[in-house]
Order: sequence, then structure tokens, then C-alpha cells
Amino acid sequence: MNMSRLLATAITAAVALPAIAGPAPVPTYTSEKCYGVAAQGANDCATGAHACAGQSTKVKDPASWIYVPTGTCKKIAGGTTKS
Repeated sequence: MNMSRLLATAITAAVALPAIAGPAPVPTYTSEKCYGVAAQGANDCATGAHACAGQSTKVKDPASWIYVPTGTCKKIAGGTTKS
């Protein structure tokens, strides 16, 4: 296999990987789910509106959440630990 074909295959795999990603792994630190603060496409897991991490379609979607260190969510404007 020539170098350009190998490079093209590696790039294709890297681009396709996020499209098939599942839920974000639970962090190793003590965490909580923080709703209403995720950027568009930056949520950590499924909700009623989408099936996987990274699929939120709105900024600060109240139904989407991200993992944050415990106690941090209440410090973020618009953040809540309840869906």
C-alpha cells in the first residue's frame, strides 16, 4: 500500500470515528450531570431528542447535559442538575 493511500485511509477513519461515537465515558473524577449548559454538538449523552453524545442541535439545550465536577453545575449560569 503506498503512503498516500495509507494516509487517506487514516484520515477517513479519524473523520468517521466521531460519527459512530456512543455515550461519553464517565469521568474518573466525582461528577454530576449538568443540564442546559452544553454547546451545540457538545453534549455528553443521549436525551429524548437525540441518541448519542455530540448530537445536541441547540446551544444550552435544557434537555442536553455534560459531565462537570460535583458542585460545579450550580456555579454555571443556566446550569441545573435536573432535566
